[in-house]
Amino acid sequence: MAKIKVKQSRSRIGSPKDQKKTLDALGLTKMNKVVEHDDTPSIRGLIQKVHHLVTIVE
Repeated sequence: MAKIKVKQSRSRIGSPKDQKKTLDALGLTKMNKVVEHDDTPSIRGLIQKVHHLVTIVE
C-alpha cells in the first residue's frame, strides 16, 4: 500500500479540542514532526480535518 508523510507545519495552540485530538491520532505532537501512514481514506479524512495545520511531504 502507498505511504503518505504528514508534517505538522503550524502550532496547535488556539485550535479546538477536536482538532488537537485529530493531531494526536495522527501522531503529531510537536511542530515540524513528520509521521508516515498508509494512504487510506480514513487517514485522508483526518488530514482533511486539520489541513490548515499540516502539510503533505513528498
